[in-house]
Amino acid sequence: MSQPTDRDDRLYDLLAAVALQDRKAFRALYDATAAKLFGFALRVLHKDELAEEAVQDAYVAIWHAAASYQPHLAAPLTWMATVVRNKALDVRRRALAAGEADAVHVDADAADLVADTEAGPLARAALSRDARALADCMETLAGRQRQAIGMAYLHDLSHADVAQRLDLPLGTVKTWIRRGLDRLRDCLTRKEAA
Repeated sequence: MSQPTDRDDRLYDLLAAVALQDRKAFRALYDATAAKLFGFALRVLHKDELAEEAVQDAYVAIWHAAASYQPHLAAPLTWMATVVRNKALDVRRRALAAGEADAVHVDADAADLVADTEAGPLARAALSRDARALADCMETLAGRQRQAIGMAYLHDLSHADVAQRLDLPLGTVKTWIRRGLDRLRDCLTRKEAA
């Protein structure tokens, strides 16, 4: 995965402010991301009006869900693109329900609509269950330890880079990550056995 950029840091800050219902931050977030997210929605739905609807719905959802954004799981733009993807699927479903089957063509590659298009509903449910279990187990870790693991494995940073960003000794970061991974493995094993 790529390393967080200054843009990511700015988006983190804006999302944190939006979580506190800061309208100016929301406007700044919109200005910084709308063109990219509209382009994504357009690649998915192939029609301006449908893409606009998906993006509008997505920003309403982002306003309401900003407090639930978890930076250790995804970069801000990745999270927002996921919201847009989900809203694009909703727009597609509504159009199909209205009998506009020819009006809506969804590009499955651009949308990355499901983790694996070959996977059936049971496989997708298992993936979703695993992701929930991992998120639950991540929540059992101390905040800074969880952050260190997220930076190392979700943002593909070296332990040295994590130590530098967190302004901590390298040995501390290595210990946190090793012990955190042990706790995650134990937690996931318990969840599997249950």
